[in-house]
Amino acid sequence: MASANSSQKDDGVTLAALPKSWHFTSSLPADSLFPTPADSHKAPREDLGPRQVRGALFTWVRPETQKEPELLAVSPAAMRDLGLAQSEAETDEFREVVVGNKILGWDSETLSGPGYPWAQCYGGFQFGDWAGQLGDGRAISLFEATNPRTGVRYEVQLKGAGMTPYSRFADGKAVLRSSIREFVVSEALNALGIPTTRALAISLLPHSKVRRERIEPGAIVVRFAQSWLRFGNFDILRARGDRDLIRRLATYVAEDVFGGWETLPGRLDDPDDPSKTPTPQRGIPKDEVQGPEGAEENRFARLYREIVRRNALTVAKWQAYGFMNGVLNTDNTSLFGLSMDYGPFAFMDNFDPAYTPNHDDYLLRYSYRNQPTIIWWNLVRLGEALGELLGAASAVDTEPFTTAGLTEATAPPVVARAEKLINQAGEEYKSVFLAEYKRLFTARLGLRTTLPTDFDTLFSPLLDTSRGPRARLPPLLPRLHRHPGGPPLRRGPLLLQGGHHTGLGGDADAGRQRIADWLAAWRERVVQDWGRLKKAKKKEAAAVATARGSEAADGERMAAMKKVNPNFVPRGWILDEVIKRAEKGGERDVLKRVMHLALHPFEDSWAGREFDGVLFEGDKEEEVRWTSDVPRTERALQCSCSS
Repeated sequence: MASANSSQKDDGVTLAALPKSWHFTSSLPADSLFPTPADSHKAPREDLGPRQVRGALFTWVRPETQKEPELLAVSPAAMRDLGLAQSEAETDEFREVVVGNKILGWDSETLSGPGYPWAQCYGGFQFGDWAGQLGDGRAISLFEATNPRTGVRYEVQLKGAGMTPYSRFADGKAVLRSSIREFVVSEALNALGIPTTRALAISLLPHSKVRRERIEPGAIVVRFAQSWLRFGNFDILRARGDRDLIRRLATYVAEDVFGGWETLPGRLDDPDDPSKTPTPQRGIPKDEVQGPEGAEENRFARLYREIVRRNALTVAKWQAYGFMNGVLNTDNTSLFGLSMDYGPFAFMDNFDPAYTPNHDDYLLRYSYRNQPTIIWWNLVRLGEALGELLGAASAVDTEPFTTAGLTEATAPPVVARAEKLINQAGEEYKSVFLAEYKRLFTARLGLRTTLPTDFDTLFSPLLDTSRGPRARLPPLLPRLHRHPGGPPLRRGPLLLQGGHHTGLGGDADAGRQRIADWLAAWRERVVQDWGRLKKAKKKEAAAVATARGSEAADGERMAAMKKVNPNFVPRGWILDEVIKRAEKGGERDVLKRVMHLALHPFEDSWAGREFDGVLFEGDKEEEVRWTSDVPRTERALQCSCSS
């Protein structure tokens, strides 16, 4: 909650002035039942309901009209990144657009305009099984917006705005509970530096009652992303044998979403170390490129590798911060490498590799330890969908391949080449993932370099001390930056808490000793890494030198650690409290306060401080509670896919 007497920097543009485009719908085929926006707009809203859509990547569809919607909160960071002035959220036009009551770019009187809302068609593998056509069942995209300052383009979308042809057996609506969860976590992940879709605003629909596990109030989140395309867009085309649309969509992704073929990875600098950044081949011709280990790479193989690399980086960040999506189906996996489609997500409370926040995931398919493997499984499905293009090598633009495709005689070498390229991409995936995971974990421990022994002496032992139902990972990492790199503290706060921060049950002494041993190993590495171990002839002198260390270096290390170790993350119990207070108690400011902490996660405190020229009043008691240990009865919560 900001002070009424404060002012906030307002250098964005109005919603009307925000540059808008409709590249997606002008580049790709529409549903043939409604070939133009006018055809869809004239149709009764009930005619836009569930059915099979073929030969298309989207359907024109307008949002349902909402009665007396209430704008609950906006994200100042999302407003800024989209290019909007903060004051725009106070306008009637903004409030109407973010629930779909006003369609920008369309004149309903003349049935004309530069653009119209749409819903995507895609399929997907859900829990490993093919689920057929899925699509945007409750999401409707409005337009693409380009930030005038940064030049970054985003696709703006409503979630919960009504039924579409892809709603299947559902109602196209979203409940307040799940909307609050997505609104907060989207912005929280972005603040942590994890690629994600974004959330601009959340509105309550007071006249909308939605049946899930119970009757709940409806809501709409307006969200945006650089692309909402997902693996499932290719899955559905592959399942239907639509090879022309696969090629057309792949070309669109490379040229429009990623900015051109020349931006994609070229040949690896070192085929034996795929983690090294590939040399971009500017202006590369459309014929074959010699890739790693001598495999033929055409431009589509390079596109596939770009998607592989992006997803490897993102899942590495999830693992380093203990985040779990909960439902990593192929329709929930982003081609752009974004975290997306937030259902039963969670941040880990205590380290349990088998933990899944999804109570429907009986086989633990989407557990914490399985996330890197599942993302690769999804990438293999994508590789199979693109396989013909990958394996064609230099023949990808020649006849008869372009029109007739493969024959029984020509298929074997193409299949073999595609398999080889996918396997090579798998090695690149592992290498990129491990490099990013080690980089982040090293930074979170306050180290500048990583040694091969760090996994055995630091990484694994730290996680081991956080195992068990009575353990919790966060106490050490966010608090280490406050401790100097001297010898182990015998009665320090971390040691005093060690007994119940380990998986050793009630053996508090053993727990403290375990923490002490780890701290000793960590501090030894800090001293070594920051170059503060002084040579001395006597062990006593060396110990004194080590204990004193360099205060300047310690300050630099602590500051660096603070930037990567959040003091606040929106854990399940916090979100449950916010939802209860907002839904049952009618509180509004609590949502704004939790969003403020989520947008500034690395601060030590928030209440009474100024952020971006605005005084945040906050609630100190609430802050302390939200950043303290997770209540024992509220750890490792699970929820459903409708959450």
